[in-house]
Amino acid sequence: MGDGEGITVGRTDHWAPPAWQAPGEVERRLYEAKVRGDWPAFFDVLAEEDLFFADSVARLEARPGTSRCTPYWYSQVRANCLPLLTDGMLPAPDAETAFCRTDLEWLVDGWRDSDTSWIVINPGSPCEVFFPATPAHRALWQQHVRRLEQRGGERPHYLMRLRVLEGSGAATGAVAHGLGLIALLSVSNGDLWNAIDYHGTGYNGEKKRLKEWWGITSREEWRHYQEQLLEADQVRGAWEFVLGVRRSLSRDFGGHVEVDQWRQAAEKVLRRGAEGTEYRLSADGVTKVGPRDGAEVTAQIAGVQRLIGRVARYEKRFRADGLLAEGKFVPSVEAWDYGRAAGMARWGLGARYCDQREAENAITRAGRLARLNYRSWEEFSASYILGRCLHFDEEEFGSWYQDMLEAHRILTTDPGSPWLTIPWK
Repeated sequence: MGDGEGITVGRTDHWAPPAWQAPGEVERRLYEAKVRGDWPAFFDVLAEEDLFFADSVARLEARPGTSRCTPYWYSQVRANCLPLLTDGMLPAPDAETAFCRTDLEWLVDGWRDSDTSWIVINPGSPCEVFFPATPAHRALWQQHVRRLEQRGGERPHYLMRLRVLEGSGAATGAVAHGLGLIALLSVSNGDLWNAIDYHGTGYNGEKKRLKEWWGITSREEWRHYQEQLLEADQVRGAWEFVLGVRRSLSRDFGGHVEVDQWRQAAEKVLRRGAEGTEYRLSADGVTKVGPRDGAEVTAQIAGVQRLIGRVARYEKRFRADGLLAEGKFVPSVEAWDYGRAAGMARWGLGARYCDQREAENAITRAGRLARLNYRSWEEFSASYILGRCLHFDEEEFGSWYQDMLEAHRILTTDPGSPWLTIPWK
Protein backbone atom coordinates (compact mmCIF):
# COMPACT_ATOMS: atom_id res chain seq x y z
CA MET A 1 0.00 0.00 0.00
CA GLY A 2 1.50 3.35 -0.99
CA ASP A 3 5.24 2.75 -0.82
CA GLY A 4 4.84 -0.12 1.62
CA GLU A 5 4.93 2.02 4.74
CA GLY A 6 1.87 0.67 6.45
CA ILE A 7 -1.34 -1.25 6.50
CA THR A 8 -4.65 0.30 7.38
CA VAL A 9 -7.58 -1.61 8.78
CA GLY A 10 -10.81 -0.74 7.02
CA ARG A 11 -11.85 0.49 3.60
CA THR A 12 -10.03 3.35 1.91
CA ASP A 13 -10.33 2.71 -1.86
CA HIS A 14 -13.21 4.50 -3.62
CA TRP A 15 -14.92 5.18 -0.32
CA ALA A 16 -16.62 8.49 0.46
CA PRO A 17 -16.21 8.94 4.23
CA PRO A 18 -18.84 10.62 6.37
CA ALA A 19 -18.14 14.20 7.42
CA TRP A 20 -15.88 14.44 10.46
CA GLN A 21 -15.01 17.50 12.48
CA ALA A 22 -11.36 16.88 13.19
CA PRO A 23 -10.20 18.46 16.45
CA GLY A 24 -7.29 20.20 14.78
CA GLU A 25 -5.23 20.71 11.67
CA VAL A 26 -2.96 17.73 12.40
CA GLU A 27 -5.83 15.27 12.72
CA ARG A 28 -7.51 16.67 9.63
CA ARG A 29 -4.34 16.20 7.57
CA LEU A 30 -3.94 12.63 8.83
CA TYR A 31 -7.56 11.87 8.04
CA GLU A 32 -7.31 13.25 4.53
CA ALA A 33 -4.14 11.26 3.86
CA LYS A 34 -5.82 8.10 5.17
CA VAL A 35 -8.85 8.59 2.95
CA ARG A 36 -6.60 9.03 -0.07
CA GLY A 37 -4.48 6.05 0.95
CA ASP A 38 -1.48 8.39 0.78
CA TRP A 39 0.77 6.81 3.40
CA PRO A 40 3.88 8.83 2.52
CA ALA A 41 1.85 11.99 3.25
CA PHE A 42 0.53 10.40 6.45
CA PHE A 43 4.06 9.77 7.70
CA ASP A 44 5.22 13.21 6.61
CA VAL A 45 2.65 14.60 9.05
CA LEU A 46 3.71 12.21 11.81
CA ALA A 47 7.36 13.20 11.34
CA GLU A 48 6.46 16.82 11.94
CA GLU A 49 4.30 16.44 15.04
CA ASP A 50 4.41 15.33 18.65
CA LEU A 51 3.01 11.93 19.60
CA PHE A 52 1.82 10.87 23.05
CA PHE A 53 1.49 7.54 24.85
CA ALA A 54 -0.26 6.77 28.13
CA ASP A 55 1.48 5.95 31.39
CA SER A 56 0.41 5.62 35.01
CA VAL A 57 0.59 8.72 37.20
CA ALA A 58 1.40 6.52 40.22
CA ARG A 59 4.29 4.86 38.37
CA LEU A 60 5.61 8.20 37.10
CA GLU A 61 5.52 9.66 40.58
CA ALA A 62 7.33 6.63 41.97
CA ARG A 63 10.01 6.86 39.26
CA PRO A 64 10.25 10.55 38.24
CA GLY A 65 11.62 11.34 34.81
CA THR A 66 11.01 7.85 33.44
CA SER A 67 8.30 6.62 31.08
CA ARG A 68 6.89 3.27 30.06
CA CYS A 69 4.98 2.33 26.93
CA THR A 70 2.22 -0.21 27.47
CA PRO A 71 0.96 -2.17 24.43
CA TYR A 72 -2.63 -3.41 24.21
CA TRP A 73 -4.25 -6.26 22.32
CA TYR A 74 -6.28 -5.11 19.33
CA SER A 75 -8.59 -7.57 17.66
CA GLN A 76 -8.36 -5.67 14.36
CA VAL A 77 -4.83 -6.96 13.80
CA ARG A 78 -4.86 -9.74 16.41
CA ALA A 79 -1.64 -8.45 17.95
CA ASN A 80 -0.23 -6.20 20.66
CA CYS A 81 -0.11 -2.60 19.49
CA LEU A 82 1.39 0.56 20.95
CA PRO A 83 -1.33 3.26 20.85
CA LEU A 84 -0.12 6.78 20.02
CA LEU A 85 -2.15 9.99 20.02
CA THR A 86 -1.66 13.38 18.42
CA ASP A 87 -2.26 16.31 20.76
CA GLY A 88 -5.71 17.13 19.43
CA MET A 89 -6.90 13.63 20.39
CA LEU A 90 -5.73 13.67 24.00
CA PRO A 91 -8.49 13.14 26.59
CA ALA A 92 -9.12 15.33 29.62
CA PRO A 93 -6.36 14.95 32.23
CA ASP A 94 -7.26 12.74 35.18
CA ALA A 95 -5.58 11.68 38.40
CA GLU A 96 -4.63 8.17 37.23
CA THR A 97 -3.40 8.42 33.63
CA ALA A 98 -0.75 10.73 32.25
CA PHE A 99 0.58 11.12 28.72
CA CYS A 100 4.24 11.33 27.79
CA ARG A 101 5.49 13.05 24.65
CA THR A 102 7.55 11.38 21.96
CA ASP A 103 7.95 11.59 18.18
CA LEU A 104 8.46 9.48 15.08
CA GLU A 105 12.24 9.74 15.36
CA TRP A 106 12.12 7.96 18.72
CA LEU A 107 9.95 5.22 17.22
CA VAL A 108 12.57 4.78 14.53
CA ASP A 109 15.71 4.92 16.65
CA GLY A 110 14.80 4.37 20.28
CA TRP A 111 11.77 2.12 20.63
CA ARG A 112 12.52 -1.54 21.20
CA ASP A 113 9.81 -4.01 22.22
CA SER A 114 10.07 -7.55 20.93
CA ASP A 115 6.51 -8.34 22.06
CA THR A 116 4.94 -5.45 20.12
CA SER A 117 5.05 -5.44 16.35
CA TRP A 118 2.38 -2.82 15.59
CA ILE A 119 1.54 0.78 16.38
CA VAL A 120 -1.90 2.37 16.11
CA ILE A 121 -2.34 6.08 15.55
CA ASN A 122 -5.31 7.78 17.24
CA PRO A 123 -7.22 4.57 18.05
CA GLY A 124 -11.00 4.79 18.04
CA SER A 125 -11.11 7.87 15.84
CA PRO A 126 -11.84 8.31 12.13
CA CYS A 127 -8.10 8.85 11.56
CA GLU A 128 -7.22 5.58 13.30
CA VAL A 129 -4.62 3.59 11.37
CA PHE A 130 -2.62 0.47 12.29
CA PHE A 131 0.93 0.06 11.04
CA PRO A 132 3.34 -2.86 11.40
CA ALA A 133 6.49 -1.78 13.23
CA THR A 134 9.05 -4.24 11.94
CA PRO A 135 12.64 -3.08 11.37
CA ALA A 136 11.90 -2.84 7.65
CA HIS A 137 8.92 -0.58 8.24
CA ARG A 138 10.83 1.58 10.71
CA ALA A 139 13.51 2.02 8.06
CA LEU A 140 10.83 3.50 5.78
CA TRP A 141 9.66 5.83 8.54
CA GLN A 142 13.23 6.98 8.99
CA GLN A 143 13.16 8.37 5.47
CA HIS A 144 10.46 10.81 6.55
CA VAL A 145 12.47 11.87 9.60
CA ARG A 146 15.55 12.41 7.42
CA ARG A 147 13.50 14.32 4.84
CA LEU A 148 12.40 16.70 7.57
CA GLU A 149 16.00 17.14 8.70
CA GLN A 150 17.07 17.90 5.14
CA ARG A 151 14.49 20.69 5.03
CA GLY A 152 16.23 22.29 7.99
CA GLY A 153 14.72 20.21 10.78
CA GLU A 154 12.07 22.80 11.60
CA ARG A 155 8.98 20.94 12.75
CA PRO A 156 5.91 23.06 11.94
CA HIS A 157 4.59 22.37 15.43
CA TYR A 158 7.30 24.64 16.79
CA LEU A 159 7.08 27.36 14.19
CA MET A 160 5.42 30.62 15.21
CA ARG A 161 1.74 30.19 14.41
CA LEU A 162 -1.72 30.08 15.96
CA ARG A 163 -2.81 26.51 16.68
CA VAL A 164 -6.48 25.93 17.45
CA LEU A 165 -8.66 23.09 18.66
CA GLU A 166 -11.45 23.36 16.14
CA GLY A 167 -14.12 21.15 17.65
CA SER A 168 -13.57 20.66 21.37
CA GLY A 169 -11.63 23.67 22.63
CA ALA A 170 -12.86 26.80 24.36
CA ALA A 171 -14.04 29.36 21.82
CA THR A 172 -16.15 31.77 23.85
CA GLY A 173 -16.85 32.60 27.46
CA ALA A 174 -14.78 33.36 30.54
CA VAL A 175 -12.38 30.41 30.22
CA ALA A 176 -11.64 31.23 26.58
CA HIS A 177 -11.00 34.87 27.51
CA GLY A 178 -8.58 33.76 30.22
CA LEU A 179 -6.78 31.45 27.80
CA GLY A 180 -6.39 34.43 25.48
CA LEU A 181 -4.10 35.98 28.11
CA ILE A 182 -1.52 33.23 27.56
CA ALA A 183 -2.01 33.17 23.79
CA LEU A 184 1.27 35.06 23.24
CA LEU A 185 3.15 32.14 24.77
CA SER A 186 0.86 29.58 23.15
CA VAL A 187 1.73 30.95 19.72
CA SER A 188 5.42 31.18 20.58
CA ASN A 189 5.57 27.64 22.03
CA GLY A 190 3.37 25.95 19.43
CA ASP A 191 0.62 25.07 21.94
CA LEU A 192 -3.06 24.78 21.11
CA TRP A 193 -4.18 28.13 22.49
CA ASN A 194 -7.71 27.04 23.47
CA ALA A 195 -7.04 23.55 24.83
CA ILE A 196 -8.83 23.20 28.17
CA ASP A 197 -7.79 19.53 28.40
CA TYR A 198 -4.16 20.62 28.58
CA HIS A 199 -1.23 18.18 28.40
CA GLY A 200 1.33 20.56 26.87
CA THR A 201 4.71 18.90 26.57
CA GLY A 202 3.47 15.79 28.36
CA TYR A 203 3.49 14.91 32.04
CA ASN A 204 7.28 14.73 32.38
CA GLY A 205 7.74 17.85 30.28
CA GLU A 206 5.35 19.94 32.37
CA LYS A 207 6.96 18.72 35.59
CA LYS A 208 10.35 19.69 34.20
CA ARG A 209 9.10 23.11 33.06
CA LEU A 210 7.77 23.99 36.51
CA LYS A 211 10.86 22.72 38.32
CA GLU A 212 13.40 24.44 36.07
CA TRP A 213 11.65 27.79 35.65
CA TRP A 214 9.82 28.13 38.96
CA GLY A 215 11.36 25.66 41.41
CA ILE A 216 7.94 24.01 41.75
CA THR A 217 7.98 20.34 42.72
CA SER A 218 4.73 19.96 44.66
CA ARG A 219 1.09 20.92 44.67
CA GLU A 220 1.67 23.27 47.63
CA GLU A 221 4.39 25.16 45.78
CA TRP A 222 2.21 25.35 42.68
CA ARG A 223 -0.67 26.82 44.71
CA HIS A 224 1.69 29.39 46.25
CA TYR A 225 2.90 30.67 42.89
CA GLN A 226 -0.54 30.47 41.31
CA GLU A 227 -1.94 32.75 43.99
CA GLN A 228 1.03 35.13 43.81
CA LEU A 229 0.53 35.55 40.08
CA LEU A 230 -3.20 36.13 40.46
CA GLU A 231 -2.43 38.78 43.08
CA ALA A 232 0.24 40.28 40.77
CA ASP A 233 2.77 39.81 43.57
CA GLN A 234 5.52 38.57 41.24
CA VAL A 235 5.81 41.92 39.46
CA ARG A 236 8.70 43.93 40.82
CA GLY A 237 7.69 46.87 42.96
CA ALA A 238 10.09 49.27 41.25
CA TRP A 239 8.43 48.65 37.88
CA GLU A 240 4.97 49.45 39.23
CA PHE A 241 6.30 52.42 41.16
CA VAL A 242 7.68 54.23 38.11
CA LEU A 243 4.63 53.40 35.99
CA GLY A 244 2.35 54.54 38.82
CA VAL A 245 4.15 57.89 39.03
CA ARG A 246 3.58 58.40 35.30
CA ARG A 247 -0.10 57.41 35.55
CA SER A 248 -0.60 60.07 38.22
CA LEU A 249 1.15 62.70 36.14
CA SER A 250 -0.91 61.77 33.09
CA ARG A 251 -4.15 62.17 35.05
CA ASP A 252 -3.02 65.46 36.59
CA PHE A 253 -1.70 67.05 33.41
CA GLY A 254 -4.05 65.56 30.84
CA GLY A 255 -2.11 63.01 28.82
CA HIS A 256 1.46 63.01 27.56
CA VAL A 257 4.28 62.99 30.11
CA GLU A 258 7.83 63.96 29.15
CA VAL A 259 10.62 61.71 30.40
CA ASP A 260 12.34 64.54 32.29
CA GLN A 261 9.07 65.43 34.02
CA TRP A 262 8.58 61.79 34.89
CA ARG A 263 12.08 61.49 36.37
CA GLN A 264 11.71 64.64 38.42
CA ALA A 265 8.39 63.51 39.83
CA ALA A 266 9.76 60.09 40.75
CA GLU A 267 12.75 61.69 42.51
CA LYS A 268 10.46 64.02 44.43
CA VAL A 269 8.31 61.13 45.64
CA LEU A 270 11.35 59.15 46.76
CA ARG A 271 12.94 62.09 48.61
CA ARG A 272 9.68 62.95 50.33
CA GLY A 273 9.30 59.36 51.45
CA ALA A 274 12.88 59.22 52.73
CA GLU A 275 12.49 62.34 54.86
CA GLY A 276 9.54 61.12 56.87
CA THR A 277 9.25 58.76 59.82
CA GLU A 278 7.35 55.51 59.52
CA TYR A 279 6.44 52.70 61.86
CA ARG A 280 6.83 49.05 60.94
CA LEU A 281 5.36 46.02 62.65
CA SER A 282 7.91 43.27 63.31
CA ALA A 283 8.34 40.24 65.57
CA ASP A 284 9.77 42.59 68.19
CA GLY A 285 6.77 44.89 68.06
CA VAL A 286 6.38 48.29 66.45
CA THR A 287 9.67 49.72 65.21
CA LYS A 288 10.24 53.38 64.44
CA VAL A 289 12.12 53.95 61.20
CA GLY A 290 13.60 57.40 60.93
CA PRO A 291 14.79 59.30 57.86
CA ARG A 292 16.86 57.11 55.59
CA ASP A 293 20.55 57.54 54.86
CA GLY A 294 21.25 60.07 52.11
CA ALA A 295 23.58 57.78 50.16
CA GLU A 296 20.95 55.04 50.16
CA VAL A 297 18.30 57.42 48.85
CA THR A 298 20.64 58.74 46.16
CA ALA A 299 21.39 55.20 44.98
CA GLN A 300 17.68 54.37 44.89
CA ILE A 301 16.90 57.49 42.88
CA ALA A 302 19.67 56.64 40.40
CA GLY A 303 18.25 53.14 39.96
CA VAL A 304 14.75 54.49 39.36
CA GLN A 305 16.07 57.02 36.84
CA ARG A 306 17.78 54.23 34.91
CA LEU A 307 14.58 52.17 35.00
CA ILE A 308 12.54 55.07 33.63
CA GLY A 309 15.04 55.35 30.78
CA ARG A 310 14.70 51.63 30.03
CA VAL A 311 10.91 51.79 29.99
CA ALA A 312 10.96 54.86 27.73
CA ARG A 313 13.31 53.18 25.27
CA TYR A 314 11.23 50.00 25.18
CA GLU A 315 8.08 52.01 24.55
CA LYS A 316 9.78 53.92 21.75
CA ARG A 317 10.64 50.60 20.12
CA PHE A 318 7.11 49.30 20.76
CA ARG A 319 5.67 52.28 18.88
CA ALA A 320 8.07 51.79 15.99
CA ASP A 321 7.07 48.12 15.76
CA GLY A 322 3.32 48.71 16.12
CA LEU A 323 2.89 47.34 19.64
CA LEU A 324 1.89 50.78 20.92
CA ALA A 325 0.04 53.54 19.12
CA GLU A 326 1.62 56.99 18.97
CA GLY A 327 1.06 58.88 22.19
CA LYS A 328 0.16 55.73 24.17
CA PHE A 329 2.12 54.25 27.04
CA VAL A 330 2.06 51.11 29.17
CA PRO A 331 -0.03 51.79 32.29
CA SER A 332 1.15 48.80 34.34
CA VAL A 333 3.00 45.50 33.93
CA GLU A 334 0.61 43.46 36.07
CA ALA A 335 -0.39 41.88 32.74
CA TRP A 336 2.90 39.97 32.94
CA ASP A 337 1.55 38.21 36.05
CA TYR A 338 -2.03 37.74 34.83
CA GLY A 339 -0.84 36.12 31.61
CA ARG A 340 1.50 33.83 33.50
CA ALA A 341 -1.29 33.04 35.96
CA ALA A 342 -3.35 31.60 33.10
CA GLY A 343 -0.26 29.69 31.98
CA MET A 344 0.47 28.44 35.49
CA ALA A 345 -3.04 26.99 35.69
CA ARG A 346 -2.47 24.97 32.52
CA TRP A 347 1.06 23.93 33.50
CA GLY A 348 -0.22 22.80 36.89
CA LEU A 349 -2.92 20.74 35.22
CA GLY A 350 -0.40 19.12 32.87
CA ALA A 351 1.82 18.24 35.84
CA ARG A 352 -1.19 17.06 37.91
CA TYR A 353 -0.64 19.64 40.63
CA CYS A 354 -4.27 20.65 40.19
CA ASP A 355 -7.41 19.31 38.61
CA GLN A 356 -9.53 20.61 35.74
CA ARG A 357 -11.87 22.63 37.96
CA GLU A 358 -9.02 24.40 39.76
CA ALA A 359 -7.31 25.21 36.48
CA GLU A 360 -10.45 26.65 34.92
CA ASN A 361 -11.22 28.72 38.03
CA ALA A 362 -7.71 30.22 38.00
CA ILE A 363 -7.89 30.94 34.26
CA THR A 364 -11.28 32.62 34.67
CA ARG A 365 -10.03 34.69 37.60
CA ALA A 366 -6.97 35.82 35.64
CA GLY A 367 -9.22 36.95 32.80
CA ARG A 368 -11.47 38.90 35.15
CA LEU A 369 -8.53 40.69 36.78
CA ALA A 370 -7.03 41.56 33.40
CA ARG A 371 -10.31 43.07 32.22
CA LEU A 372 -10.48 45.23 35.35
CA ASN A 373 -6.99 46.62 34.81
CA TYR A 374 -6.70 46.95 31.01
CA ARG A 375 -8.89 48.29 28.25
CA SER A 376 -8.08 46.06 25.28
CA TRP A 377 -6.17 43.02 24.09
CA GLU A 378 -3.60 45.37 22.56
CA GLU A 379 -3.03 47.26 25.80
CA PHE A 380 -2.76 43.99 27.69
CA SER A 381 -0.28 42.68 25.13
CA ALA A 382 2.06 45.68 25.30
CA SER A 383 1.97 45.53 29.09
CA TYR A 384 2.71 41.80 29.17
CA ILE A 385 5.56 42.17 26.70
CA LEU A 386 7.11 45.06 28.64
CA GLY A 387 7.07 42.96 31.82
CA ARG A 388 8.70 40.07 29.97
CA CYS A 389 11.37 42.35 28.49
CA LEU A 390 12.16 44.04 31.80
CA HIS A 391 12.56 40.61 33.35
CA PHE A 392 14.57 38.86 30.61
CA ASP A 393 15.68 41.02 27.72
CA GLU A 394 18.18 43.57 29.13
CA GLU A 395 17.46 45.89 26.17
CA GLU A 396 18.96 43.48 23.70
CA PHE A 397 15.68 43.28 21.74
CA GLY A 398 16.55 39.64 21.13
CA SER A 399 14.35 36.55 21.10
CA TRP A 400 12.61 37.47 24.38
CA TYR A 401 11.22 40.46 22.54
CA GLN A 402 11.15 39.32 18.91
CA ASP A 403 9.16 36.15 19.66
CA MET A 404 6.49 38.18 21.45
CA LEU A 405 6.40 40.79 18.71
CA GLU A 406 5.75 38.12 16.08
CA ALA A 407 3.15 36.43 18.29
CA HIS A 408 1.44 39.80 18.82
CA ARG A 409 1.28 40.39 15.06
CA ILE A 410 -0.24 36.94 14.51
CA LEU A 411 -2.82 37.41 17.25
CA THR A 412 -3.88 40.82 15.94
CA THR A 413 -4.24 39.67 12.31
CA ASP A 414 -5.15 35.95 12.18
CA PRO A 415 -8.96 35.66 11.64
CA GLY A 416 -9.08 32.76 14.13
CA SER A 417 -7.32 34.67 16.88
CA PRO A 418 -9.13 35.00 20.23
CA TRP A 419 -8.08 38.64 20.23
CA LEU A 420 -10.30 39.16 17.17
CA THR A 421 -13.14 36.77 18.03
CA ILE A 422 -13.54 37.33 21.80
CA PRO A 423 -14.48 40.86 22.93
CA TRP A 424 -12.20 42.27 25.62
CA LYS A 425 -15.21 43.29 27.68
